[in-house]
Amino acid sequence: MSFFKKMEIPKSEERNEGSSSPTEHIRCLILGSGPAGYTAAIYAARANLKPVIYQGLQPGGQLTTTTEVENFPGYPEGITGTELMEDLKKQAERFGTDVRWGMATKVNFSSHPYKVWIDDKTLITADAVIIATGATAKYLGLESEEKYKGSGVSACATCDGFFYKGKDVAVVGGGDSAAEEALYLAGLCNKVYLIVRKPFLRASKIMQQRVFSNPKIEVLFEHVTKEIYGDGVVQGVRLIKHQGQPDETEVDLKIDGFFLAIGHTPNSDIFKPYVETDETGYIITKGNTTHTNVPGVFACGDVMDKTYRQAITAAGTGCRAAIDAERWLSEMGL
Repeated sequence: MSFFKKMEIPKSEERNEGSSSPTEHIRCLILGSGPAGYTAAIYAARANLKPVIYQGLQPGGQLTTTTEVENFPGYPEGITGTELMEDLKKQAERFGTDVRWGMATKVNFSSHPYKVWIDDKTLITADAVIIATGATAKYLGLESEEKYKGSGVSACATCDGFFYKGKDVAVVGGGDSAAEEALYLAGLCNKVYLIVRKPFLRASKIMQQRVFSNPKIEVLFEHVTKEIYGDGVVQGVRLIKHQGQPDETEVDLKIDGFFLAIGHTPNSDIFKPYVETDETGYIITKGNTTHTNVPGVFACGDVMDKTYRQAITAAGTGCRAAIDAERWLSEMGL
């Protein structure tokens, strides 16, 4: 039982915990309700772990901001993101998962059983915790961007690119992710504009070469997005060229799709005092498992995957997390 050797609790935790007492003890607690969280719940429930899942700030995860999903196996005619997540939720509940509203706002993984606070007020303890809190796509913060989310504005070319086959689209970003998105879309679309704020690309040399050599991609350096416009769906974007310079001008592009590729932020902040993350905040797991550095705490989905970020790959890691949790609980006799 050396796994549970008490670690030193940061003083800030000692001050903030107060005198709250646990309201209940949960054997397998799942935080987050995207494809990873719900799949983990399905497997955990079938293994009789009696899982409880808290849905988080965005029940259903990022997929609920997507309209049609055509690349999730089992739906030959496609399905909306919201309907897909509702199906996964019903399947998890069918096997006995307790699905609850609420968001984890603080944790203490310094000793076992682990403590988790929900909505800053409800304190619970758990034998095993599966973190499936996902990642949040970065947006420009434009009002028009919010208006057209799911109607021409997307943060995932792999998810939504097919809907723009043969059309003109724009990608915002200058790193490897933006280059990859532009190249992917160039295989589907008629024209791809790569909108870059700086006078250069941050992408690796090989990715730059591929972008510049693709006749369908036009790189627009020193352009900043001013506004996306349309009539119900995206029809164009207004850009500012050489913003703040004497030759500043406005550029109008007629496009059908607007893709953001300026990065994602993993929702891992509350776990960082205990769980190891990389320099960008993605939770680090051990080898080909979902084990974190804290025994009995597992991570799955986009909070630990910065490479694929697909619904089906998230679901796969959710399956692995539940299996890892079940085996660990069995080995520990919990």
